[in-house]
Amino acid sequence: MTLPAAMNNFLRKLFPERIFGRKLEPAAERRLRLAHARAEEVIIRAHVDNALMFVDTLAEDMSFDRAIETYIREMSIPEPLASTVVTRTLVVLGQDLVPYRRRAIDEGEEERPKLRLNDASQGRQRPRTVKRA
Repeated sequence: MTLPAAMNNFLRKLFPERIFGRKLEPAAERRLRLAHARAEEVIIRAHVDNALMFVDTLAEDMSFDRAIETYIREMSIPEPLASTVVTRTLVVLGQDLVPYRRRAIDEGEEERPKLRLNDASQGRQRPRTVKRA
């Protein structure tokens, strides 16, 4: 083995392309993606709750949009998470000003059907029981 080939082999062992050699099965990959999405939602909800607390606490000292901006800056929330937190916080604050869902339900609009993730991911091929991780 020549020196460059030996060095290349050594570096490949030291810095593998993948940390984990095996690829996940498609079903495990889907469960992993769903768990990841759920975890991100929990983080966003926590930031929105805390931003709302900031707005309530600082209501006498500054406007709600400035209080949200201060929260984002103080917590060093990076983009695009910051935009999501700001938008969802504003949605919660605006629900009292523009109560769309209550108005829609009072007018008799039906609620949207629930999304059936299993049917969507399986292409409605066959009925299947959902296995939890």
